Amino acid sequence: MDVIHSVAGLRERLQQVPNNVFVPTMGNLHAGHIQLINIAKPRAACTVVSIFVNRLQFGPREDFERYPRTLEADCEKLRAAGVDVVFAPDEKEIYPDPQTYVVEPSDLQHILDGAVRPGHFRGVSTVVLKLFNMVSPHSAIFGKKDYQQCLVLANMVRQLALPIEIILAETVRADDGLALSSRNAYLTETERREAPRLYEQLCLARDELTKGARDYQRIELDVMAALAHHGWKPDYISVRRQSDLQPPTNGERRLVVLAAARLGKTRLIDNIEANL
Repeated sequence: MDVIHSVAGLRERLQQVPNNVFVPTMGNLHAGHIQLINIAKPRAACTVVSIFVNRLQFGPREDFERYPRTLEADCEKLRAAGVDVVFAPDEKEIYPDPQTYVVEPSDLQHILDGAVRPGHFRGVSTVVLKLFNMVSPHSAIFGKKDYQQCLVLANMVRQLALPIEIILAETVRADDGLALSSRNAYLTETERREAPRLYEQLCLARDELTKGARDYQRIELDVMAALAHHGWKPDYISVRRQSDLQPPTNGERRLVVLAAARLGKTRLIDNIEANL
């Protein structure tokens, strides 16, 4: 496995292979990332994983400075998973100049997580486009836990006619249902025991939908109230169409329930699809 820190070195290394598949990450890897790699490996001659904590997608009061940076441990996991190339640039390598050219996603960037984190999806789209240009993959793997991000990036690839297949992987969960996330490490022991409630409530909402309930606002409010009763501070609970994350009509059969809520100092996101 080659660990490369420069764009020039990355491009030189990738000239040696006929094609590659790409898994972008911010590091502090867990079993969810390894699942993405397992999906990636059979798809190309070379599997590339990037590790870069992207300042552009963090708000001014978010956790950029304290986000876990564990490159050595990450490389051990990636070597064991059979990754071929790790691209671990520093900030100057990705942004040698102030980034004045940015990707402005569609109106999708302004709803749900985008409403709570203004500019987040602009930052995500800009760095992913830059990484795509550096790696030149024929496919890239993303996890469905970041459901809105997946749609934003898939739309970017389609509208900019990038020759890249976006492959979405199911969310990997702990035995108690909590979606795996690097930010789970922020939870205290007590909070970690409480954290599975988010997924439990999403499952209850999904079950109501599959049984025919169509009062979406009531379902959303019930989940928010149940979480708030146990000390959570929900940002949103929302039933949306899977295709574009717009509010559904009563005839919709492919829905997704999305959630973001704070437990103590930790902000957790999750979602569950409902195919009726």
